[in-house]
Amino acid sequence: MFKQILSRFPRKSQKSEAVEPVRSNHCEATQNGINPSNNGIGTTNSWSGGPKKTSSVVFPSSVVAGIEPLLPFKDVPNGEKVNLLVSKLSLCCVTFDFGDPTKNLVEKDVKRQTLLELAEFVASCTVKFPEPAIVAMCRMCASNLFRVFPPHYNTKISRSENEDDEPVFDPSWSHLQIVYDILLNFITSAHLDAKVAKKYVDHYFILRLLDLFDSEDPREKESLKTILHRIYGKFMVHRPFIRKSVSNIFYRFVIGKERHNGIAELLEIFGSIISGFALPLKEEHKIFFSRALIPLHKPKQVGSYFQQLSYCVMQFIEKDPKLASIVIRGLLKYWPITNSQKEVMFLGEIEEILEAINMAEFQKVMLPLFWRVGCCINSLHFQVAERALFSWNNDHIVNLIALNRQEIFPIVVPALERNIQTHWNQAVLNLTINVSKMLKEMDEALYKSCLADFKEEQEKSSMVEEKRREIWQHLENVASLQPVTGKIPVLVTPITAPVTC
Repeated sequence: MFKQILSRFPRKSQKSEAVEPVRSNHCEATQNGINPSNNGIGTTNSWSGGPKKTSSVVFPSSVVAGIEPLLPFKDVPNGEKVNLLVSKLSLCCVTFDFGDPTKNLVEKDVKRQTLLELAEFVASCTVKFPEPAIVAMCRMCASNLFRVFPPHYNTKISRSENEDDEPVFDPSWSHLQIVYDILLNFITSAHLDAKVAKKYVDHYFILRLLDLFDSEDPREKESLKTILHRIYGKFMVHRPFIRKSVSNIFYRFVIGKERHNGIAELLEIFGSIISGFALPLKEEHKIFFSRALIPLHKPKQVGSYFQQLSYCVMQFIEKDPKLASIVIRGLLKYWPITNSQKEVMFLGEIEEILEAINMAEFQKVMLPLFWRVGCCINSLHFQVAERALFSWNNDHIVNLIALNRQEIFPIVVPALERNIQTHWNQAVLNLTINVSKMLKEMDEALYKSCLADFKEEQEKSSMVEEKRREIWQHLENVASLQPVTGKIPVLVTPITAPVTC
């Protein structure tokens, strides 16, 4: 019996003859396949659950129900294991509906066992992967991984707005996880020739992988993050395309799309990519920095990826300190007016940037920056005011202020004095008094001069306000003495309290 099975193995043939059967072997029951016009990987057909004819290298064409298990690798000679690998990959192209947990239980389990066997073989493979195996591997991964997410994936409220939401887990993860492991081991294998594989792990394949980052399953995004990073490292020819494609995702997210589930993971990948940029930075990288990274501070969901975004920004500043002033201008441009949580995050990032900024770049932005800091000091939201005042605990920032106190004191001292006079929160009031003492010790004469100018300005404002109030009072008194004319009644009442903005 064993001899009869072995007799069915194909004989040794030319390379061109070996590739053609793999290309023509269509995978059943897939949701999406790879475009054959791009890389020679065949398209796929939908699986209806009924009997299908499955052809492979090892088994002859026959009518089977679901997936017919294949021989284990240990039962075939070493010379035929690659052929068996191709046949197993072809059969694993069949996908099942996991929406119904009671459907196709036997077939699902058989496929899972086959996937586990493939994962073990790929991880321990000691021979070079031939082109037919590469084609079959890419086809199998495309059949199982590339899919369109249901509508609820893109309509759910973002997790940054509702932290209590539990993550969504894909019901087919028992199969997807193994496929991701197989793909990762395949990409990182020392026996994979990148020059051959780049024809099949091509631009289309990479774009479909990037589309999967919109999944809400955190386990899938972690796997994708690792795989994309390995592809970026192995296929140098695809690096510019990957950077451009990720930039396009950021552009669409900032300009048009309301939300994307994988921004944090993509930024995390870019964080490690940026650290490997050569100096001086290319113009392409500076454009990405100014047109993609900085505008990512604008969306309201920035809290879900702010840590990764801040890390990428600091990586760029470490590479080129001149970019620090560009970041601060961008933050001031996208500064949140009504979102106190974002203000606190922005203040934290500004403090981190100021720790790395040089004097020349600081002087370019110090006036608009401290005008905004002064507004935050006077914020009625106590967390914003506290975070702005905490900046004076940083010795480097205090040193920058001291060296430029002639320009900064006239902006900051009035803000501190307004807090001392009117702020409602005791903790903010105490911090304000401490900062005022610090500035007074730094340059008492300048502090007193700024304070005197502020009080003089207050007096002028009070006189102007009082004059305005008297004028309006006079106009209302005159209007109240005039008779009503025409058919339009006019009700004039005296102002009981001043109106403030």
